[in-house]
Amino acid sequence: MATDADAALTVEGLKKHYGGVRAVDGVTFSIRKGSITGLIGPNGAGKTTTFNMIAGAEAPTAGRISFMGRDITGLPTHQLFHLGIVRTFQLPKEFAKLTALENLMAAAPDQPGEDILMNWLAPSRVRAREEEVLARAEETLKFLGLAHVRDVPAGNLSGGQKKLLELGRTMMTDAKLVLLDEPGAGVNPTLMNRIAEMIRTLNRDRGYTFCIIEHDMDLIASLCDPVIVLAEGRVLTQGSMAEVSRDARVIDAYFGGELA
Repeated sequence: MATDADAALTVEGLKKHYGGVRAVDGVTFSIRKGSITGLIGPNGAGKTTTFNMIAGAEAPTAGRISFMGRDITGLPTHQLFHLGIVRTFQLPKEFAKLTALENLMAAAPDQPGEDILMNWLAPSRVRAREEEVLARAEETLKFLGLAHVRDVPAGNLSGGQKKLLELGRTMMTDAKLVLLDEPGAGVNPTLMNRIAEMIRTLNRDRGYTFCIIEHDMDLIASLCDPVIVLAEGRVLTQGSMAEVSRDARVIDAYFGGELA
């Protein structure tokens, strides 16, 4: 576990109960600043529920979540967004009728034009911010290799392009911690390689800290260190992918007794 000084996020004794079902049952781990951390485990291990609590979509039954030394337990998603915590979803949640460019522009924070009065009281400020957002969105599309679908409705993009667009929306924010929920799901190998390279670049060049849920072990092995393994709502073990893949408990719980 990272020290307090090194940790971007710390989860302590996190629990989520649904009646008698303990989906998450005392999870404790930390995510080091500047790391790409993997969160793996069999179906039903509590990964997505843990993500939901960190991202503010669900309130924990018990436990504590800290971000950059600040207690964020139970804060709603919109407050966490302004603190720099953003997440993507296994099934992309694009604005289907907006273009790829418009989807990126909609994600940018601090747009005074969203206040109708500001359009009357400070039109130059509104216009200047709109120009900044447009320029950043155009730059992001080029970075992602999506400039050719700039004006295409996002609902018409391929699954991989939608995943890239979701990653791009995090780039339109002042993200510090990005929670990626199965970025490889439903994506062809060519686009998956591109997504992986974008994650590495954002981590290396922009200092993004990532936590990734993923079932593709090759992707986890190539991107993540450390890897945290959940099973039955608890942390089973953590370490490098090489270390956890040799753990007999992981082989039994995750790989069904066989190591692929």
